[in-house]
Amino acid sequence: MDRRLLACSLVLILGACAPREPAAPSLDGALASVAFVHGGAGPWAVLGYRMGLFALKELELPRQSFDLLVVHHTPHEVQYSCMADGATAATGASVGKLNLELVEATTSGVETTYLNRATGKSITLRPRASFVARFGDVPREKLAAVGKEVLLLPDEALFEEVRTRGGS
Repeated sequence: MDRRLLACSLVLILGACAPREPAAPSLDGALASVAFVHGGAGPWAVLGYRMGLFALKELELPRQSFDLLVVHHTPHEVQYSCMADGATAATGASVGKLNLELVEATTSGVETTYLNRATGKSITLRPRASFVARFGDVPREKLAAVGKEVLLLPDEALFEEVRTRGGS
Protein backbone atom coordinates (compact mmCIF):
# COMPACT_ATOMS: atom_id res chain seq x y z
CA MET A 1 0.00 0.00 0.00
CA ASP A 2 1.25 3.44 -0.90
CA ARG A 3 2.51 5.35 2.17
CA ARG A 4 0.44 8.41 1.28
CA LEU A 5 -2.70 6.30 0.98
CA LEU A 6 -1.92 4.63 4.31
CA ALA A 7 -1.33 8.00 5.98
CA CYS A 8 -4.59 9.41 4.59
CA SER A 9 -6.46 6.30 5.72
CA LEU A 10 -5.07 6.64 9.24
CA VAL A 11 -6.03 10.32 9.38
CA LEU A 12 -9.57 9.48 8.32
CA ILE A 13 -9.86 6.58 10.77
CA LEU A 14 -8.41 8.51 13.70
CA GLY A 15 -10.50 11.56 12.88
CA ALA A 16 -13.65 9.46 12.87
CA CYS A 17 -12.74 7.91 16.21
CA ALA A 18 -11.73 11.13 17.93
CA PRO A 19 -13.96 12.17 20.83
CA ARG A 20 -16.49 14.75 19.78
CA GLU A 21 -18.87 17.04 21.57
CA PRO A 22 -22.27 15.34 21.41
CA ALA A 23 -24.73 17.09 19.14
CA ALA A 24 -27.47 19.03 20.87
CA PRO A 25 -30.65 17.00 20.83
CA SER A 26 -33.25 18.01 18.28
CA LEU A 27 -36.53 19.49 19.46
CA ASP A 28 -38.31 16.16 19.02
CA GLY A 29 -35.37 14.26 20.52
CA ALA A 30 -35.36 16.46 23.62
CA LEU A 31 -39.10 16.08 24.12
CA ALA A 32 -38.81 12.32 23.58
CA SER A 33 -36.04 12.13 26.22
CA VAL A 34 -38.21 13.91 28.76
CA ALA A 35 -41.24 11.79 27.90
CA PHE A 36 -39.20 8.58 28.11
CA VAL A 37 -38.21 9.33 31.71
CA HIS A 38 -41.36 11.14 32.84
CA GLY A 39 -44.15 9.68 30.74
CA GLY A 40 -44.89 13.04 29.12
CA ALA A 41 -43.16 16.31 28.30
CA GLY A 42 -45.19 18.91 30.15
CA PRO A 43 -43.84 22.34 31.08
CA TRP A 44 -42.47 21.47 34.51
CA ALA A 45 -40.59 18.35 33.37
CA VAL A 46 -39.21 20.32 30.41
CA LEU A 47 -38.18 23.09 32.83
CA GLY A 48 -36.19 20.52 34.83
CA TYR A 49 -34.63 19.29 31.59
CA ARG A 50 -33.60 22.79 30.55
CA MET A 51 -32.15 23.53 33.98
CA GLY A 52 -30.20 20.26 33.88
CA LEU A 53 -28.70 21.04 30.48
CA PHE A 54 -27.74 24.51 31.66
CA ALA A 55 -26.10 23.12 34.80
CA LEU A 56 -24.09 20.49 32.91
CA LYS A 57 -22.69 23.20 30.67
CA GLU A 58 -21.88 25.51 33.60
CA LEU A 59 -20.22 22.70 35.57
CA GLU A 60 -18.42 21.36 32.50
CA LEU A 61 -19.77 17.85 33.04
CA PRO A 62 -20.98 15.28 30.52
CA ARG A 63 -24.34 13.57 30.80
CA GLN A 64 -24.21 10.46 33.02
CA SER A 65 -21.26 11.79 35.05
CA PHE A 66 -20.92 10.21 38.47
CA ASP A 67 -19.22 13.46 39.55
CA LEU A 68 -22.62 15.17 39.38
CA LEU A 69 -24.91 15.40 42.39
CA VAL A 70 -28.40 16.85 41.89
CA VAL A 71 -30.43 17.94 44.92
CA HIS A 72 -33.99 18.98 44.09
CA HIS A 73 -35.94 20.86 46.76
CA THR A 74 -39.65 20.30 46.14
CA PRO A 75 -42.99 20.02 47.86
CA HIS A 76 -44.72 16.67 47.53
CA GLU A 77 -46.76 18.03 44.60
CA VAL A 78 -46.73 16.75 41.05
CA GLN A 79 -45.77 19.79 39.00
CA TYR A 80 -42.80 20.67 41.21
CA SER A 81 -41.59 17.09 41.51
CA CYS A 82 -41.83 16.72 37.70
CA MET A 83 -38.73 18.89 37.51
CA ALA A 84 -36.65 16.04 38.99
CA ASP A 85 -37.61 13.75 36.11
CA GLY A 86 -36.60 16.48 33.67
CA ALA A 87 -33.26 16.76 35.46
CA THR A 88 -32.81 12.99 35.07
CA ALA A 89 -33.57 13.19 31.35
CA ALA A 90 -30.97 15.93 30.87
CA THR A 91 -28.21 14.79 33.21
CA GLY A 92 -28.62 11.05 33.70
CA ALA A 93 -28.65 11.54 37.49
CA SER A 94 -30.97 9.15 39.30
CA VAL A 95 -32.09 8.07 42.73
CA GLY A 96 -30.77 4.57 41.99
CA LYS A 97 -27.26 5.89 41.23
CA LEU A 98 -27.42 7.93 44.44
CA ASN A 99 -26.69 11.15 42.60
CA LEU A 100 -30.23 12.55 42.65
CA GLU A 101 -31.81 13.52 45.94
CA LEU A 102 -35.25 14.95 46.69
CA VAL A 103 -35.56 17.25 49.69
CA GLU A 104 -38.95 18.32 51.07
CA ALA A 105 -39.54 22.04 50.60
CA THR A 106 -42.37 24.56 50.34
CA THR A 107 -43.52 25.93 46.99
CA SER A 108 -41.52 29.09 47.69
CA GLY A 109 -38.42 26.96 48.29
CA VAL A 110 -38.40 25.08 44.98
CA GLU A 111 -34.85 24.99 43.64
CA THR A 112 -32.33 22.52 42.31
CA THR A 113 -28.65 22.43 43.19
CA TYR A 114 -26.17 20.79 40.83
CA LEU A 115 -22.75 19.98 42.28
CA ASN A 116 -19.60 18.86 40.50
CA ARG A 117 -18.14 16.66 43.23
CA ALA A 118 -14.73 16.58 41.56
CA THR A 119 -14.29 20.37 41.56
CA GLY A 120 -16.67 21.46 44.32
CA LYS A 121 -18.32 23.93 41.95
CA SER A 122 -22.09 24.15 42.23
CA ILE A 123 -25.00 26.05 40.81
CA THR A 124 -28.51 26.42 42.21
CA LEU A 125 -31.39 27.23 39.90
CA ARG A 126 -35.05 27.97 40.55
CA PRO A 127 -38.09 28.62 38.37
CA ARG A 128 -38.73 32.29 37.71
CA ALA A 129 -41.87 33.70 39.31
CA SER A 130 -43.11 34.52 35.82
CA PHE A 131 -42.74 30.84 34.83
CA VAL A 132 -44.73 29.71 37.87
CA ALA A 133 -47.47 32.25 37.13
CA ARG A 134 -47.64 31.38 33.43
CA PHE A 135 -47.39 27.58 33.65
CA GLY A 136 -48.78 26.82 37.09
CA ASP A 137 -52.19 25.54 36.03
CA VAL A 138 -51.92 24.11 32.52
CA PRO A 139 -54.84 21.81 31.63
CA ARG A 140 -53.77 18.18 31.17
CA GLU A 141 -54.78 18.12 27.48
CA LYS A 142 -52.42 21.05 26.74
CA LEU A 143 -49.34 19.77 28.59
CA ALA A 144 -47.50 18.44 25.51
CA ALA A 145 -47.99 21.62 23.46
CA VAL A 146 -46.98 23.82 26.36
CA GLY A 147 -43.94 21.59 27.07
CA LYS A 148 -42.80 22.20 23.51
CA GLU A 149 -43.27 25.93 24.03
CA VAL A 150 -41.11 25.79 27.18
CA LEU A 151 -38.38 23.96 25.28
CA LEU A 152 -38.19 26.86 22.82
CA LEU A 153 -38.14 29.73 25.34
CA PRO A 154 -34.83 31.33 26.36
CA ASP A 155 -33.29 30.27 29.68
CA GLU A 156 -33.89 33.75 31.12
CA ALA A 157 -37.65 33.29 30.72
CA LEU A 158 -37.62 29.99 32.62
CA PHE A 159 -35.23 29.99 35.54
CA GLU A 160 -32.74 32.04 37.48
CA GLU A 161 -29.63 31.32 39.46
CA VAL A 162 -29.93 31.50 43.22
CA ARG A 163 -27.02 33.50 44.57
CA THR A 164 -25.59 32.58 47.94
CA ARG A 165 -24.72 35.25 50.49
CA GLY A 166 -21.11 35.05 49.39
CA GLY A 167 -22.18 35.85 45.83
CA SER A 168 -20.81 32.64 44.34
